[in-house]
Amino acid sequence: MQLKAEQLELYRRDGYLVIEDFVSGEVCDQLRQRAAQLVKDFDPAEAISIFSTHEQSRLADDYFLESGDKIRFFFEEGAFLPDGTLRQDKEKSINKIGHALHDLDPMFDDFSRTADLKALADSLSVTNPLLLQSMYIFKQPNIGGEVTCHQDCTFIYTEPMSMAGLWFALEDATIENGCLWAIPGGHELGLKSRWIRAREGGMRFEVFSDVPWPEEKLVPLEVKKGTLIILHGLLPHKSLENKSPKSRHAYTLHVISGDSNYPADNWLQRSEALPLRGF
Repeated sequence: MQLKAEQLELYRRDGYLVIEDFVSGEVCDQLRQRAAQLVKDFDPAEAISIFSTHEQSRLADDYFLESGDKIRFFFEEGAFLPDGTLRQDKEKSINKIGHALHDLDPMFDDFSRTADLKALADSLSVTNPLLLQSMYIFKQPNIGGEVTCHQDCTFIYTEPMSMAGLWFALEDATIENGCLWAIPGGHELGLKSRWIRAREGGMRFEVFSDVPWPEEKLVPLEVKKGTLIILHGLLPHKSLENKSPKSRHAYTLHVISGDSNYPADNWLQRSEALPLRGF
């Protein structure tokens, strides 16, 4: 769908845009069922990787670093007991699936490549759009971890900056179950850091500014199932822990311009066997 002039004005002003009823409830349920099947088929013995935004200087394991062109599974920080065993079933312990669902799973491929989404990218002036990464986020009940305030361009950097995030609510997202929070207009504050591949291995932050985010300006983005939130790549946003008994499933896509430069030191890289594709 092409965005209207007033929608583009809101997006440019706030750095995000909420579009209700973008996805039908039936399609949301189909994606949730497919994600459940993927988790059911996943054997945790293959690898155990914990997703965290708190240990921001940690050296990432190869399982994570090599996930740009694969479907891989990452656990919540609170999923394990001290002896290394899961506190509860794996189905209630997975934080997210990433990062190439849109290329490697037929259902997510079909969902991610539609005329409506191509028109959205065109409206946002993302020229020659390419789908870089996708994530299925579970925000598990009772243990769904906090995602600290960040900019997506920190992790998905292009020159010039061209990235847009598409965040699909597959369940109602509320303050209680860990909805997104954003700083309206915060995309005008500039890029604070980049997360890059370190020459010595792993990853590290390249910091441009250590001025704290004005988190007192954060506003909650409570949305209904089926809503799409478009996020500017420089928009500071976060989500709190989910301490409620209800999950908050979401699917995200990150789109970049094929006309921009994607640096070789970006953490997420893909093999030549699976080149980036558009819509």
